[in-house]
Formats: sequence, structure tokens, C-alpha cells
Amino acid sequence: MIKHLRGNILLLITALIWGTAFVAQSEGMNHVEPFTYNAMRTLLGGIVLIPVIAGFRRFGKSERTEKAPLRVTVTGGVVCGILLCVASSFQQSGISMTTAGKAGFITALYIIIVPILEFLLFRRSNPVVWISVLIAAGGFWLLCIKEGFTVGKGDWLVLCCALFFAMHIMVIDHFNAKHADAMLMSCIQFFTAGILMLICMFLFETPSLSSIFDARYTILYAGIMSSGVAYTLQILGQRDTEPAAATLLMSLESVFAALSGWLILHEALTLKELIGCALVFAAVLLAQLKAPQEKTSKGETS
Repeated sequence: MIKHLRGNILLLITALIWGTAFVAQSEGMNHVEPFTYNAMRTLLGGIVLIPVIAGFRRFGKSERTEKAPLRVTVTGGVVCGILLCVASSFQQSGISMTTAGKAGFITALYIIIVPILEFLLFRRSNPVVWISVLIAAGGFWLLCIKEGFTVGKGDWLVLCCALFFAMHIMVIDHFNAKHADAMLMSCIQFFTAGILMLICMFLFETPSLSSIFDARYTILYAGIMSSGVAYTLQILGQRDTEPAAATLLMSLESVFAALSGWLILHEALTLKELIGCALVFAAVLLAQLKAPQEKTSKGETS
């Protein structure tokens, strides 16, 4: 019971960190451009994970009894890094054109998109998932459709981000099934994504040390807390929590994103947008109501 409660608390803190990171990302865009911000925070996340991995290997227990060859972990890290680069770039660009709260809710749609991709890959989906898709579609309409039936460009970009994050989740699931080293794979993905973003930064943007220094607090928060600390808490929390409950708790990042946008950035949502947020969140919750054995059979993702 104590272990279960501890796991839930750790995952709740993880969701809180991820949700409030949307505020940091939104504020960071006041100083630097998207590729610059993402390159700095992603590389920082990889650097932070190095001592964490070393500590786990020295003092912690192995997460798996069966280990995959190193090339499997490296391949998984590189593929995940490419997807993370694309997803994060869409997200950061979109956040500069929409609110942190809305970006958090739209990003949470990856939980709905994953089952759709599984269906397209001829994997069986629970009927509850399709009900969730319809509810989420209605919520997205209320949240993002403006007068004249237009969708904000930033909303579309964040929705593209959710699609690539869904692909990212499925790739992680694939390599987890091959018994890849989860933490090492995450570290590799951060460095892969960071290097790609550095290239894009110099090709498409005009970064300066002064602007990066001005955004230092938001970069430090997103890099250290969102990547390094939150990822480690996720690993620790999932040890003592059922997979379905863990996914549900981590999906609360969308709620924390909206609340932090309201509390810190004083972002306002209209009644129509609030109803849209409620529908999207309800769809996210409903999507978790699968048979426990169905989720358990897929294994944990991280």
C-alpha cells in the first residue's frame, strides 16, 4: 500500500513538472526562437541524465532481467530522437502562436492518436477508444475553432506535435518489447534530437548568446526538471504503479498546463474553450478505461 501510494505521488509530481513546463516554454519564446530553445533544453536534458544513469547502475537495481544488445538500445535512441526532434519543433513553434494551456490539452491528444495508429497497423482496439476519439474531436473543435470556422496556425502545429509524439510512444513501446535499456535509450534520444536541433538552429535561425542567457531560467527548468528529473521520477513511479493508473496520472499534465497558464501567465479561456478543454480531458480519461489485462499485456512504456 505504501509503495503504491509512493508511486502515485511520484507520477503526480511528474505530471506537474511536465504541465508547468509549457509555461516555461511559452516564456522562453519571448527571448529565443524555437530551434534554439529546443536545442539548448534537449541537450541539457541529455547531460542531466548521464549522472542519473551512472547512479542507477552503481546503486540501483536493473529494470529488466533480460538485456538487449547495445545496438538495439542505440537504434531505439536514434529513432526516438528523430521523432522527438520533429514533435518538439512543432510544439515549440505552435506554443509561440497559441496559449500554454491550449497547447497542453492539444498535446494530450497523443493518448487518443495512439489507438488510431494501432488500428491502422491492424491491431485490435477497444470500442471505448473510438468513443473517446469522437469526444476529443468535439472538444478540439470547441477549443480551437475560431469565428469563421478557422483554426489557429499554432493549434495545427501543436496537433502535428501530438501526432509525432504518438509515433514516438509506439516506437518506445516497440524497443521496450525488445528489452532496450530505457534510461540509456532516453539519453541517446536527447542527444540525437539536440544535435539535429542545433543544425536546424544554425540553418534557419540567428541565435545569440545574449538571447539564450535571457531565456536561461526557462531553459534550465525545461531541461533539468522536465527532462532529467521528471523522466527519473517516471521510472521510479512506474515500479510501484499499475500501467493503466500510471498512464492516467501522467496524462494529468494537460490539466496542470492549463492551470499553470491561468495562474502564472494569466491566460484566459472563454466558456466555449473551457467546455472544449473539459471534453478533451474527459476523452483522455475515457481512453484509459480499457481492460486491465489489455494494458498489462502491452507492458510499460517510458
